[in-house]
Amino acid sequence: MNTIGKQKFGSYDRDDVVFLLKDLSDYNLEGATEQREKAIQAGQHYSESLPIEYQPPAGYLQLFYETLHEYKLKVALCAGIVSEQIYRLKGKDTVLVSLARAGTPIGIMIKRYIAAKYKIDIPHYSLSIIRDRGIDENALLYILKKHAGKNIQFVDGWTGKGAISIELTKACNRFYEKHKILLDDTLAVLADPGNCTSLYGTREDFLIPSACLNSTVSGLISRTVLNDRMISEHDFHGAKFYKNLQKSDVSNEFLDIITQEFSGVYELAEEGAENLINAEKIISFKGMEEVKKIQHDFSIESSHYVKPGVGETTRVLLRRVPWKILMKDENSPYVRHIKALAGERGVEIVHYPDMSYTCCGLIKKVNS
Repeated sequence: MNTIGKQKFGSYDRDDVVFLLKDLSDYNLEGATEQREKAIQAGQHYSESLPIEYQPPAGYLQLFYETLHEYKLKVALCAGIVSEQIYRLKGKDTVLVSLARAGTPIGIMIKRYIAAKYKIDIPHYSLSIIRDRGIDENALLYILKKHAGKNIQFVDGWTGKGAISIELTKACNRFYEKHKILLDDTLAVLADPGNCTSLYGTREDFLIPSACLNSTVSGLISRTVLNDRMISEHDFHGAKFYKNLQKSDVSNEFLDIITQEFSGVYELAEEGAENLINAEKIISFKGMEEVKKIQHDFSIESSHYVKPGVGETTRVLLRRVPWKILMKDENSPYVRHIKALAGERGVEIVHYPDMSYTCCGLIKKVNS
């Protein structure tokens, strides 16, 4: 059953976001991390199953809160810079379409910023895009029918090596071929360390606190699922609503803390947006070149096993079977949670100064 019209899917208020996802909460999709990794490396697509949700110990959660309060102003400013650019480039007839799930809290930030600053309520939806399988076209068609003539703006949290940026461009090209509807494939993100987009708050590889956790900072929604056994050609892509984790949910608290900072960054956000709109922004996908070098230096057979950036490194530790963590500077304030996770999982940290990213996660080959 698609979630439109459902009373409640996820822990966010429907005024903040509408999820265009099929509810798979009653299905058993989770598997032990190592078994799931073996299946993925043997050829199963990552979107057909789910990792078991990592529930952090009290000490790690305390680190999340420390990080949140330390960087709340920086996150608010980056969100403001992105929001100002979107508003200036696309105006009030914009529909925010965030990519579930890391994009969802960022899309809410942008919606709230524009509402607070410009008193305009911009629609916000969250849908699924999956590497090598594309975007949820049923969800896109629903949005276009409901908001005919409006400007879609895709939103995500950050870029790594640019896989989702590339996937989005391919998806928009396919969508045009099939439906003769031209969509802007520019991806709005808070941080673009991989130089993959022209619409960002910063290109610094810094820690966005929502990267520290999984569903408990993302509206209690799982990663999105595309599995033929549960998703028909007429369905939206699927996801689970982890109602059992409600006591651990910090999704709305996280957003409220960031939102409270908006009024103090308006002037700086306007200035930052103006500078970026007028600047020549080179989209070089330089992250992919660095990934190839890391692949060579550590004799890694597939670039899929190399996950650069703070956000992607965190995901490796939370969801995959990590082999090593590369760090540019172990004293960086952005890697405290990564060091904690690596220590908990017994993962080696390697000093690797020759990269622009703050850190990089390497996935262990487990099916040999």
